[in-house]
Amino acid sequence: MKLLPQTVQFDSELLQKYDRPLPRYTSYPPATELKPEFDELDFRTAIAVGNHKQTPISLYCHIPFCETACYFCGCNTIITQRRELADPYLNYLARNIEQVASLIDGQRKVHQLHWGGGTPNYLNLSQIEFLWNTLNRYFSLDPAAEVSIEINPRYVDKNYIFFLKSLGFNRISFGIQDFNPEVQAAVNRIQPESMLFDVMSWIREAGFESVNVDLIYGLPYQTLYTFKETVQKTIELNPDRIAVFNFAYVPWIKPIQKKISQEALPPASEKLKILQMTIAELTEKDYVFIGMDHFAKPNDELTIAQRAGKLHRNFQGYTTKPESDLFGFGITSISMLHDVYIQNHKRLKEFYGAIDEGRLPIEKGVTLTQDDIIRRTIIMELMCQFQLAQQDIEEKYHLGFDIDFDDYFWREIPKLKTLEADGLVKLYSDGIEITPIGRLLIRNIASVFDAYLGERKTGTFSKSI
Repeated sequence: MKLLPQTVQFDSELLQKYDRPLPRYTSYPPATELKPEFDELDFRTAIAVGNHKQTPISLYCHIPFCETACYFCGCNTIITQRRELADPYLNYLARNIEQVASLIDGQRKVHQLHWGGGTPNYLNLSQIEFLWNTLNRYFSLDPAAEVSIEINPRYVDKNYIFFLKSLGFNRISFGIQDFNPEVQAAVNRIQPESMLFDVMSWIREAGFESVNVDLIYGLPYQTLYTFKETVQKTIELNPDRIAVFNFAYVPWIKPIQKKISQEALPPASEKLKILQMTIAELTEKDYVFIGMDHFAKPNDELTIAQRAGKLHRNFQGYTTKPESDLFGFGITSISMLHDVYIQNHKRLKEFYGAIDEGRLPIEKGVTLTQDDIIRRTIIMELMCQFQLAQQDIEEKYHLGFDIDFDDYFWREIPKLKTLEADGLVKLYSDGIEITPIGRLLIRNIASVFDAYLGERKTGTFSKSI
């Protein structure tokens, strides 16, 4: 596989042409394909297979609580200031961890651990330590593991940051969204500039290996001028990674977004200008476009892995770690094994009830077919490396014994040729290459191999740009 230059090219006409709701492909099939009619035995069998193969492990813990609602949020959260709710949740979370861990070979190493939310730092220090100790009681953490946590910068101090580092967290992420006070007020997330710089200084002083910050474009009252200021201040913060998300206004799915005035949202033309400016500003300051919405410094592990053709992607986003079995704990959490995905109950009542009855708190799931697994590999290769070697797919899945790549995907080839005509891809006899123009539309290109797309209601997804 040849190494591609890590560049991206902006074409507003093509972006407008292809801008439509699509999955983000953190998984394939996407989580929308999980069904209540799922046999828990399939999950247990998949765990046993992973035990036999000694597949590495990735863990995710969901802390759903937030003190206040951010109106832009699309996450699964519980808005409450009743701190007493956290202790019983943690107790059930620990029982959920014990349930699953009892099925997993203790020799398997955890090479990735992430706490998300909600707001993980909704927990006080003793609660943080309780959950940390629980995980380490039941799982063996690899010394080189990526151990990350999301924080809300409004609810930490220097002592909290240093405590996280002392436990073993080595990566941290926090949301900026926008520095502009008017935008912050409109989305109910006011966090002064001085606060954000203080938090970053504590993180650096504590010695975290990597810091990621999130921005969102398309929020109310944003303009090209105001968001340029936000990007420039973010560059001044000097994070290792920057995620720049497109705001998905879906009040029919997330009712809290009804608190946002639709008239205050920037028009599509302004959003495209904001995106173009953001890419230009970040790449000019040597941030590399990794894919989707993500940028990283040239010496960041993600950039190095992509340059070497070894970047991976899972439910937690881009990673340098190879394929693993991901186990999610807590409400709404998703576990993703080689050929089985499951999601836990979304409501506390059902989650607690299942655990009290001695059952795994599974609400729905899906067992992947061989075709699903082949397509997943292709989609993830395109999303991560911006290219695909057909021979790799033929050899890995033995397609060549019966049919070759072009025969297997004969329905997809005409769609790829259409994309080639628009300059998004280059097709070769032995592979596919995403052009610099096509990289911003990688979701559209990946969707060519999505066998379920025509059957789905696209209103459940954000637009590709």
